[in-house]
Amino acid sequence: MYKFHQKGITAVEILIVVSILGILVLIALPQFSKIKENQVLKNTLGDITSALHNAQSQSLASVNSSEYGVRFQADKIIIFTGKIFSSEATDNKTINIISPANISNVTLGGVSSDTGDIYFERLSGVPSKTGTITVLTPSTSKVITISATGAVSMN
Repeated sequence: MYKFHQKGITAVEILIVVSILGILVLIALPQFSKIKENQVLKNTLGDITSALHNAQSQSLASVNSSEYGVRFQADKIIIFTGKIFSSEATDNKTINIISPANISNVTLGGVSSDTGDIYFERLSGVPSKTGTITVLTPSTSKVITISATGAVSMN
């Protein structure tokens, strides 16, 4: 009488391993997307504060004897020269906002809108308007506040 021992992996064992891996992926995947979403939000907040500081510092230094401002739109931030935004200006600097983050509300000078402009006075750096910019992702939102001195803070 001969006994044959087969070596290898059975279909049932493969099915069990694949099922366990599938469950682990289903548990981990939402966490990875939440981490990515939080990082995109963090980067967007940094881009907005950086744009505001950039415009204010250029105005304080009176670069090209001009004021500098920032336009807020749902999907981008634009640093512009002068007191009035012009989409045709060649020296505008555009910073795109990465999805899923977007600017959902701009309240400057008491007016709430989807877009908004603010500029900083030459040599003093005082903002033309004070207010808030709300940045939204599917799971959270943050508000950036611009004070009368031009200081930027977040909640």
